[in-house]
Amino acid sequence: MAKLNVNNVRFVRSAAREDQFIRTACKKIVFAGKSNVGKSSVINRMLNRRNFARVGSEPGKTVHINYFLIDEKIYFVDLPGYGYAKVSSAEKERWARLMETFFQNETVDLGVLIVDSRHRPTQDDCMMSSFLQDTGCPFVVVANKTDKLKKTQIEANLQLIRDTLEIGAEVPVIPFSAEKGEGKNELFALIQSCC
Repeated sequence: MAKLNVNNVRFVRSAAREDQFIRTACKKIVFAGKSNVGKSSVINRMLNRRNFARVGSEPGKTVHINYFLIDEKIYFVDLPGYGYAKVSSAEKERWARLMETFFQNETVDLGVLIVDSRHRPTQDDCMMSSFLQDTGCPFVVVANKTDKLKKTQIEANLQLIRDTLEIGAEVPVIPFSAEKGEGKNELFALIQSCC
């Protein structure tokens, strides 16, 4: 396949219910992560855009499933962030049902689990990792915010992430900085290869 033209991108839809999910033969790259991990910033970095995927001033702003069509070939699917304490229980339950329905009904061609490279993955991160492993879809872990670490800390932190998420060597863990663009080429190569 020819290299994806990330300059040819458009927002297609926000889905709050199953009947709004996009059914298509196009491949789907699904981005998941906790609310303040920089998910929108990672997507924006991958698309060479500043504010295409909305970056909220507060965590927990992505409450729907957002679909972005890249080069008329693949979808970047931005899932609602999880684990944000200030969201009501009813809203958390709605998100959980929406996620469950999404994964039961959608074919995911690549899962991109974004975690904070500075910290041990949370219980919610571990649940999402297990979920992705259980679905059998290929996935990659993006360890964001490496620009906030000393170079000497990165390797140990990546191993902690791998151990905590209980993932094998077949799952890539990419050190990433949405701020500086580090890791972008590695992630882009994986996305390109699954298309």
